[in-house]
Amino acid sequence: MLMRAAVLTAFDAPLEVRDVEIADPGPGEVRVQIKASGVCGSDLKAIDGKSPVVSRLPFILGHESAGVVESTGPGVTGVAPGDHVIVAMNGPCGKCRSCGAGRFHLCSGRARMTAVMGGPPRATLDGEQARRFIGIGSFAEYTVVAEAMCVKIAPDAPFDAMCLLACGVVTGVGAVLNVARVTPGSSVLVVGCGGVGLNVIQGAVLAGATTIIAADVAEPKLKLAERFGATHTLTPADLPAQVGELVNGGVDYAFDVTGVPGVLARTFAATRSGGATVMVGSPPAGRPIELDPALLFASRRLMGTQGGDAAPHRDLPMLADQYRRGRLDLNGLITERLPLDQINDAITHTKQGTVARSVIVF
Repeated sequence: MLMRAAVLTAFDAPLEVRDVEIADPGPGEVRVQIKASGVCGSDLKAIDGKSPVVSRLPFILGHESAGVVESTGPGVTGVAPGDHVIVAMNGPCGKCRSCGAGRFHLCSGRARMTAVMGGPPRATLDGEQARRFIGIGSFAEYTVVAEAMCVKIAPDAPFDAMCLLACGVVTGVGAVLNVARVTPGSSVLVVGCGGVGLNVIQGAVLAGATTIIAADVAEPKLKLAERFGATHTLTPADLPAQVGELVNGGVDYAFDVTGVPGVLARTFAATRSGGATVMVGSPPAGRPIELDPALLFASRRLMGTQGGDAAPHRDLPMLADQYRRGRLDLNGLITERLPLDQINDAITHTKQGTVARSVIVF
């Protein structure tokens, strides 16, 4: 089947909207007609040549998506043509050591690891394999994914809101609920208030935190942070001292969502003795993190996360239900909705930090 897709053909260059051939689904696979796809910071890293999973080009980017099942391959029983689905970032195999321990986000099954590196060959551009970001490649009219990556949603759920659950929302909220396990009445610091950071704030609200401090260098992002539940905002200078003025001794939980080298250490230092810090943003690989060992000696914890440590078929329906109940604001995250032909405008706006989320709609 011929489709239109936004393809990365050269690093540090605009994406090209091209005609691409997408294969029929094979055994255990599903072809999904994409209806909406969010633009994520991970896509920007791929464009800049800084993604560890994007090397050989051409590559179809996009991974935060939702759509309609168009067809299914042999053996698929969980979804059928016409079902509305979120395309999850991973499809756990259920058989490896990590899955057996309930750590589905760390699945090491062969199918998932293949997907992470671009997926099986299901798309071709001018006769050459076009790899797909995290095995999805949702800046396209269709994708072919494993059945385990399809999470059913209600037929009346809006695609532009639901697609955000696949990455930005589940990463931010999951960092709070699954990783830090923020407790009611606690204090929280969120450094970096872009699309994922706003969802860390929303997660802190869901967890019952009573003091939520948002820090960012961009004033417009702090205004958004207040809208999503921040009780205090600040422009970081001496972060530990500034936080200490608001919460004596430091916060219970802190989240670095910037991925900027050096910020993590300052975020960590803003926690109290016995506090916890979660690295949500990803600094460049190979860059050392310098921490004062005295801070660790005071029983502070430093943790990382991969996609909010989510189990897709558990967490995505829960988040969709929170949205339906009015406890999770997804519509407010969408700054603009653009067609595929304007994908490079959406990427520019995301790089400039002028949007919470740009969503490509089909």
